[in-house]
Amino acid sequence: MNLVVVSNRVTRGKANEPMTGGLAAALLPVVEQSGAIWVGSSGRLRDGPQKERFAEVEALGAGAIAMLDLPAAHYGGFYEGFANSALWPALHSRSDLIRASHGDYLSYCEINAFMARALLRFRNRDTAFWVQDYHFLALGAELRKLGVTEPVGFFLHTPWPARNVMSGVPHHRELVEAMLAYDLIGFQTDEDCENFLAYVGQDLGLSVQDSRVTSRRGGIVGQTRCATFPIGIDAEKFAQAAMRAITHPQVSRLRRSLHGEKLAIGVDRLDYSKGLVNRINAFDLMWTREPALLRNVSLLQIATPSRGGIEAYCNLQNEVARLVSDVNGRHGEVDWTPIRYLNKGFGQAVLAGLYRCAQVGVVTPLHDGMNLVAKEYAAAQNPDDPGVLVLSKFAGAANELDAALVVNPNDVDGMARAIATALSMPLAERRLRYAAMMARLNSHTIHDWFNGFVGALRDARIEKETVEPALPAPAILPRRSAGPALRYY
Repeated sequence: MNLVVVSNRVTRGKANEPMTGGLAAALLPVVEQSGAIWVGSSGRLRDGPQKERFAEVEALGAGAIAMLDLPAAHYGGFYEGFANSALWPALHSRSDLIRASHGDYLSYCEINAFMARALLRFRNRDTAFWVQDYHFLALGAELRKLGVTEPVGFFLHTPWPARNVMSGVPHHRELVEAMLAYDLIGFQTDEDCENFLAYVGQDLGLSVQDSRVTSRRGGIVGQTRCATFPIGIDAEKFAQAAMRAITHPQVSRLRRSLHGEKLAIGVDRLDYSKGLVNRINAFDLMWTREPALLRNVSLLQIATPSRGGIEAYCNLQNEVARLVSDVNGRHGEVDWTPIRYLNKGFGQAVLAGLYRCAQVGVVTPLHDGMNLVAKEYAAAQNPDDPGVLVLSKFAGAANELDAALVVNPNDVDGMARAIATALSMPLAERRLRYAAMMARLNSHTIHDWFNGFVGALRDARIEKETVEPALPAPAILPRRSAGPALRYY
């Protein structure tokens, strides 16, 4: 099967190239090994019609990446507008931050249609399309409009919220109906899948049985299969990278600068979903309560700026910077800084080494689809002297990494206590927790995720072709309760 993977961004995977977000880091190794074609934005915009849509096509391991120049007239409304000012806050259960105009929605639809037309050049009889994330909820429907009958699947890297939250998104009904053009829709957790099925069954009044949604498009009744596919990493490969990176100049400088003190590390995009304010407040409280930890443990917080054109992100950047300054002013000394705060990204090779230096990894999002930083931190640890992962219960990774210290990111007091516990945890317990997490990571890798989804997409399309002609086409489909979500590893 010729697989075409589609996402908003692509990455070349250069050793020192920072990667923003987990999607790029996740897709890179599977594209390199599978031979898939990975299509996404080049980062350049063009005005006017485009005869040749692709600016660059280049090899990436056994596969290839194709980078597309998107139309300038619509990209702002698509990306900073509807995708990240309406969908992103809703998907992370922040209804109060939803902002979008009707023009933003039209631009979102235009970019989805533009991408669909561009993908036709890759189409042949054995092609399957795998669309990634919330930027392209409507892309499957646009491909169907163009006559594409081949398998088309979709995977959501973010959470899917409860029904009442999703209903706050402008044009939510049209978007979810468009998603039912996909043969297979994948989610990070069972809860996400169940939330989606509840919306489809109760708000759209469609038939849901055994995690299959029956819908009608263009006079044809078909089915969309929904399932859970928790995304993983190549833990062994990441562990080897962390071991090699310990001699990297930036990592070596960090180790020397610690002068024997312990280090906690947080690595995030600068986003309101990541819980940075509560995290910094937790460290502030810990140092206040336990002054013996002053000068003995510091926090390295890497917070890569993104979406600077959106007001909520500008406000957050200012708030976090002010809070870090306050905490450092309160607890710092002339020769010691409690929080090292960096607003820049690092390549995966350097990050692996930084993780290995830290005795505590702090991953405390308010809401997250999976959060691969949690898995990367665990994989990067020295088996003989591993660090401790402090992990939000609202990250998808908490469903798998239950050997971490799992916390409520809204409970600042509880987080402060958990961080202090991690810092004082005995070696024997740290080794047991590390071994349990590595066993889980090695049993559900990024390649298992890839193969599981692609295999399920192939099966879903076969089932759809078998079932579709035999189904009746009533004017109104009966409501049924959602069945339990399928789970693949």
